[in-house]
Amino acid sequence: MTLPPPLRRHWPLAGIAGAFLLASLWGALAPLGGASHELLLELPPGGRGAPASVRLTQGVQDVLLLRNRSGAPQVVGPLLLAPGAEFRLPFEEAGEEALPCPLLPGGILRVRVVPMPDPGWARLRWRLGNLESAIRTLPLQGP
Repeated sequence: MTLPPPLRRHWPLAGIAGAFLLASLWGALAPLGGASHELLLELPPGGRGAPASVRLTQGVQDVLLLRNRSGAPQVVGPLLLAPGAEFRLPFEEAGEEALPCPLLPGGILRVRVVPMPDPGWARLRWRLGNLESAIRTLPLQGP
């Protein structure tokens, strides 16, 4: 049996729609986790390239690893980081916090901690939010 001409022409669209459906199902139901609960935030010399806001997730990535790559001591919230030093700052509750950081533009590091999403649409939205954040913070390099 052969397919009528309109269906033969559109079979690639059905494949694309099926792949999108499978990817969405995986994003909504696959468990969260990883090897490390840390998100690295490096403080470069002059603060160029350091993000002014960070998003963490309870139970998945809930420790902010601060690393001072500048040649001078830096203040982040209540911490004084020596040159080359690192400090792990755990977050146990969901919410937003503003940490003074004179090195960053605006002088404030905003840390947003979101609760671990339940399976379903919330988890899919969480994964899409992480993808958006990763794309937004990609370093830009000229040719």
